[in-house]
Amino acid sequence: MYFQGGRRRGKEGIAVALDFLLSNARLVLGVGGAALLGIATLAVKRFIERAGRAAEDEKVEQKIAESWEDLSLASASPTMIRKGIEGVVLKHVAKATRQQKADLCQKPEASSPDMQPKSESKSKRIQLCALSLQERLQQYCRTRAVLAPHEVQKAQSLALDICTEIQRFLHSRHPDMPLGEMSLGGSLLDDLQVVSADHACLLVPLQLEASLWRLIPGEETLLTHPLHWMVRRLNLEYFPRGRSYWDRYLVGGYLSAEVVVNMFSKAVMETVNWPAISSTLDCLVRPVLGGPDLKLEIRPGSEEAAERCHQPLFISVLPILREGDVVLTAQPELTSPWVNAWRLSLYPCETQRLVQLDTADDGCRRQTVKVLKAVCRLNPALRALEAAPLTNLVLHLSDSECDWSQNSLHARFQQCIVELIGYLEQGVLQSYFKPAVNLLSNLSEDQVDQMGFMLYCAISEPEILLI
Repeated sequence: MYFQGGRRRGKEGIAVALDFLLSNARLVLGVGGAALLGIATLAVKRFIERAGRAAEDEKVEQKIAESWEDLSLASASPTMIRKGIEGVVLKHVAKATRQQKADLCQKPEASSPDMQPKSESKSKRIQLCALSLQERLQQYCRTRAVLAPHEVQKAQSLALDICTEIQRFLHSRHPDMPLGEMSLGGSLLDDLQVVSADHACLLVPLQLEASLWRLIPGEETLLTHPLHWMVRRLNLEYFPRGRSYWDRYLVGGYLSAEVVVNMFSKAVMETVNWPAISSTLDCLVRPVLGGPDLKLEIRPGSEEAAERCHQPLFISVLPILREGDVVLTAQPELTSPWVNAWRLSLYPCETQRLVQLDTADDGCRRQTVKVLKAVCRLNPALRALEAAPLTNLVLHLSDSECDWSQNSLHARFQQCIVELIGYLEQGVLQSYFKPAVNLLSNLSEDQVDQMGFMLYCAISEPEILLI
């Protein structure tokens, strides 16, 4: 990386050494290390430049802005502190910025009325900067995070029509299959979907006999994974196989999620007359075959409608098991290679908790989650961050932060950036309801480096995430 100062005095001495170090840092330290080294170097170069201009008449507001900028740059480098990259650089920058902060941010005495207008001017300038970010966040919410009601209603209506067709088909072809009422679920239903209404989830509840089946928590199984549960068949000596409809999908005495998904793939995806349903619903419906999940793709039927709507709607068909507050999903793509494992879904608990907290204080937690989801989805460097880590990030922050009013959206947004950097540095973000689960375990080192670089830059310039 190469940073160019605004008032360079030639490439002599330390400037040449710094530029050479930055140009070769990528080879030695990688993307993340080079980015952090660049941030610290930029801070110390600005400090050196201001030291050379000490005799000039600097404006108070400019000094405050530069001091806080250096503070953010210096404090945004925990990796460099741990690895010892910046050494003396960070110490001198921190010392200088603390001194300037003490000199420039000191409140004027009441006995000096001529200083009062300057103090008010400084506070107004800071407020204007905060309001500017607040206004940008609100605009971002309107254009990216909040979907148009007609768009959501259209996607929900189409998903419910598909749901009705699938349920009618299953009742006619497999009348003995014990299924509950299929329903719409996920972010589209809970008003947590962002950018576009392009995916929905149909829940297919399986009905099990309480005396013949038991849901076993992941900690009690040989898998020892908190999210990987198993469903054991009970009382085989008194009620042999065949008493339950689902006995035909047993593997080693357990109900196999993978076998159940394969059954639905053959019974629904490969058997339903999708061209007939397409003509009925005036759209093109086709199954997405070849993957481990059950997914449908819906596109507009006419060319005119296709020109208005370029984004297809994907509908996931998800077999689930419910017992009290426990919801297990059949998702082999998440539980592989364990064919008997069912995935414990924490989404209902997390969503319900967000609603409860926002209802209690009229807060902006859900709005913050939606902004973070939109930012990560539209930013290639952050796209690997899914909804679950972002939701749990806000839930953890809610335990320590009380002010979630609409006017504090900008402050919570910036705080989320700092907190997320800390979690990425540790490589661990615990699930709010299952602390043993690390929600960042699926990220690679390169992905963490890219995210860290982008988020470190966003500490001093959060607007870069809202482009």
